[in-house]
Amino acid sequence: MNLQGIMELEAKFNRLFGSKPIIGMIHLAGDNKEEKIQRALEELSIYEQEGVDGAIIEDYYGPAEYIYETLKEAQKQNYKIILGVNNLRNPYAGFYSKNLGAKFVQFDSVQSNHLDIQVYEDMKKQNPEMAILGGIRFKYTTSSENSLEKDLEDGMSRCDAIVTTGEGTGIETPTEKLRIFKSYLRNFPLIVGAGLNTKNASEQLQIADGAIVGSSFKPAKNIRLPVDKYLVRELMDIVKEIR
Repeated sequence: MNLQGIMELEAKFNRLFGSKPIIGMIHLAGDNKEEKIQRALEELSIYEQEGVDGAIIEDYYGPAEYIYETLKEAQKQNYKIILGVNNLRNPYAGFYSKNLGAKFVQFDSVQSNHLDIQVYEDMKKQNPEMAILGGIRFKYTTSSENSLEKDLEDGMSRCDAIVTTGEGTGIETPTEKLRIFKSYLRNFPLIVGAGLNTKNASEQLQIADGAIVGSSFKPAKNIRLPVDKYLVRELMDIVKEIR
């Protein structure tokens, strides 16, 4: 992709989210369908009230259909928070969520070894208004066997912001990894995908352009538990000072 195309992708992300967005995870945890969806709506309300910029509804603890049922219920409540989805089992299907108010999709990996490139490009062309957050060297994914420069060049050509992580859920993304990524990406958006917390947020958000936060919003970092509004508030107070 040429420089103009990369700049357009960068601008697309910035237009959607603004400066240093925090995107909260909705894991769809709960004992049954009704509880999962109700908890998701309550968590969306907390995120919106505490100034979180966006939320990703993910089928971590439930089938993909619950993502879309949650979006339907969210539409009825007229949330202002920017909504997106991560369909872990079939990320391409996430594009269809635009009809239910979603503005973006997350792919845990946009590396060549994890994509059906033709399907992916076709879905992008059919849904140009949907922003894409794409993982490069993301937790639990296998190596492309490419150089970092090649992986990042591919990422910039395929998505609107690159997401990277450390080794696992809730584990801090190494700050040095963020620095190295950003030295290649320059102005292209880089998102911390895991492990942002009150202790490292100031440093990491000086490098990265935003973060996806899940574990740090949960008591004891247990993603099965409901979001705690006081933990959300504590982190967001720090973020507000950085912006």
